[in-house]
Amino acid sequence: MYLYLMGEFVVSALKYRPQTFADVVGQQAITQTLQNAIDLGKIAKAMLFCGPRGVGKTTCARIFAKKINSDTAPIDPNEDFAFNVFELDAASNNSVADIRNLIEQVRIPPQKGIYKVYIIDEVHMLSSAAFNAFLKTLEEPPQHAIFILATTEKQKIIPTILSRCQIFDFRRITIKDAQGYLKTIASREGINAEDDALHLIAQKADGAMRDALSIFDRMVSYSGETLTAKQVSLNLNILDHDSYLNLTDLIHNGDLHGSILQFNSLIDLGFDGYHIINGLSKHLRDLLMCQNDGTTKLLEVGAETEAKFHTQAKGISTAFLLQTLELTNSYALQYKSSLHPHLQVELCLMQIASLKEGEKKKPKPYIKPKEEIASSKLANAVGSVETIEKHDSTPSVSPVENKVADKVEASPSIDTVSEVVETVDETAVQLDLSAQGVSGLSLSSLRVQKEHQTKIIDTGDEEKINNQEVRQDALIEQWESYTKRMANRGERNMVALLQLDIPRLKNKTEIHLSVPNDTNKIELEKNSTSLLQFLRKQLLNDHLNLHLSVDLREEKKFIYTAEDKYQELLEKNPMIKTFKKNFNLEY
Repeated sequence: MYLYLMGEFVVSALKYRPQTFADVVGQQAITQTLQNAIDLGKIAKAMLFCGPRGVGKTTCARIFAKKINSDTAPIDPNEDFAFNVFELDAASNNSVADIRNLIEQVRIPPQKGIYKVYIIDEVHMLSSAAFNAFLKTLEEPPQHAIFILATTEKQKIIPTILSRCQIFDFRRITIKDAQGYLKTIASREGINAEDDALHLIAQKADGAMRDALSIFDRMVSYSGETLTAKQVSLNLNILDHDSYLNLTDLIHNGDLHGSILQFNSLIDLGFDGYHIINGLSKHLRDLLMCQNDGTTKLLEVGAETEAKFHTQAKGISTAFLLQTLELTNSYALQYKSSLHPHLQVELCLMQIASLKEGEKKKPKPYIKPKEEIASSKLANAVGSVETIEKHDSTPSVSPVENKVADKVEASPSIDTVSEVVETVDETAVQLDLSAQGVSGLSLSSLRVQKEHQTKIIDTGDEEKINNQEVRQDALIEQWESYTKRMANRGERNMVALLQLDIPRLKNKTEIHLSVPNDTNKIELEKNSTSLLQFLRKQLLNDHLNLHLSVDLREEKKFIYTAEDKYQELLEKNPMIKTFKKNFNLEY
């Protein structure tokens, strides 16, 4: 009884193999093109079906082979034309002899129907000689012969074959298409399957419908007539979305210890740390997509799960998601090369959980109160006036002080003080020059006024431009000092560049340096900023500039060809030319 039942079982990939173009999943563009070609009578003699495994290449070839005979002749519709379809596995029949046998069969016309269809699977496995033997027949086949080549690696097929075929690129089956087809099969088989469970199966299949059906059969054997997401995730070693939702809540709330415990509980269930951290990255990416209506369509989850994602995404900032994504991707790259991969994931979770805590502890920049700003401005203004009037022998109250005092007495509020300070800053300081014996209307008075204004500006400048004269010996000394600094840092390449030539000072501020080639020049130019900053600071001259020039005479000549070697030897010994001529030698 057991053997009889075993014999009746047919795997879903064969049982539900499409028999018409309408049954093919996820290849509507290709099936429509093939159907139109049959309807219009524009059938190509050679076609190439290429794409990933399990997406329907061979299935479409068989359906096409049946339809071109049944749709073009009044024959019994139940006829499958098996005698008109020849399948060749090029993986095991890839020699020239196999192709020659095929060519001999092509000459014989069909007994029923109009066309004989030759399906060559895994055609990229043919040898180069077999491809070349097949070229003539593929280009000019008999009227009754049609070739359909199928391959998963189009790049391995020689261009002369590609140019003789109509190429159809089959795409991967999307998760939603695969999930919908699995749902149809589950209803036919009387299986009560959750949408999330079918979604996990479709996700695991990675775009191959045949793989999805095989996994579906295995899950049914494991769980029986009821298929749940939890059972599928445990059996396929895939984490369900709820696990990532819980883990994200923990790290977002800063629960460092809770996230570590959650991670270790998943490890105890048999999940791999690498898959956990990569799955967390994908979950965070999905949350980021949920924060915009335009990118929500990129989610490949069910409606119920999508609603959970939207709820969680509303409470998390975009900046937090971007920082977290950067951390998870960084630690995922280090995972397999680490001596303690388990610790890598724990460190990642701890660092993410500490992000919000770090934001709380970050000190805010100090902003001076309005009162403090006004007081400091007033003090600086009055101090400047006092500095100007120091050379008056008789103490007196300046007009500026009187002006400030009058306005403050009239309105002593803080806002008025700020206005008074601005007025003082904008008002030109009128000096009392009678004590210096200078007339207020003379040219000398204008000169003295200008000198004092320059003093005020100079005292207010925080950064002064250095313009001290530079000597050649001082330049060389600081150049060597910077070279030692680079050596201490381990910058050997930079040290070698600095020692190529002695710097020469021209026009007081121009530092000239010769290098043997353009490569050295480009490398020095990249690092010239820090060099000039050092020299300007040490030599107290902010106008120093570096001028690099290439001295071709210093560039080393490399010998590559035989003629170069001969010329090099000829320069050392001219008798080599006579020796070469007498013995009729070549380079």
